[in-house]
Amino acid sequence: MKYFLLFGLSMGLVACGSGEKIDRSVFEEVNQSMEVKKVNEAEILNKGIEWGNELSQKAQEQLIGQLTKAISEKGTLGALEYCNIQALPILEEVSSPKNVTIRRASNDYRNPKDKPTEEEQMILEAYEYNEENNIESKANVQEINNGEALLYTSPIKIPGKLCLQCHGNIEEDIDSATWDKIQSLYPDDQATGHEIGDLRGMWSIIIPKKELIKKL
Repeated sequence: MKYFLLFGLSMGLVACGSGEKIDRSVFEEVNQSMEVKKVNEAEILNKGIEWGNELSQKAQEQLIGQLTKAISEKGTLGALEYCNIQALPILEEVSSPKNVTIRRASNDYRNPKDKPTEEEQMILEAYEYNEENNIESKANVQEINNGEALLYTSPIKIPGKLCLQCHGNIEEDIDSATWDKIQSLYPDDQATGHEIGDLRGMWSIIIPKKELIKKL
């Protein structure tokens, strides 16, 4: 079984350049502040799923909450402009304190920055296959960056009617003024024609293993 080990200080430490051994009381004080951990890979992967679920849920709540507020205060057109400017900073606000990278990826992207990477594309196609064949899609983690990080992904679906004002069918759900605004902000938009429950894309979160080990 593969293990990831974090070790405390060795009893053989010497003072820098002096050749003298560190006083035992100093060693013990320092060593008490460090934790010896033996963490197997399964535990890390499970923690990756757990933490990824928490992070994606928090990000979703932040985005929906701010969007709902923007719609109530500025209407759909104002909310479109708000999302155009603030969606990415909101994700950065959630991810930065945790030392992770959170983004959304979709083949039906609105913002070109949400276009999937080659690595994300393979996972996204698996989610799309599941959707087309009525197979439940679940959160997934896999090692990346030579095993130094995990890539967490989970499907994003259209949760309710509110989203159809900007992502539904043109004319039926999206009025002409909103459609004009979408085209002006996102000339290459591919994010319309959806219905409630449709797969919208996926969460993509890069989690360094060292951050996961801290939480175990």
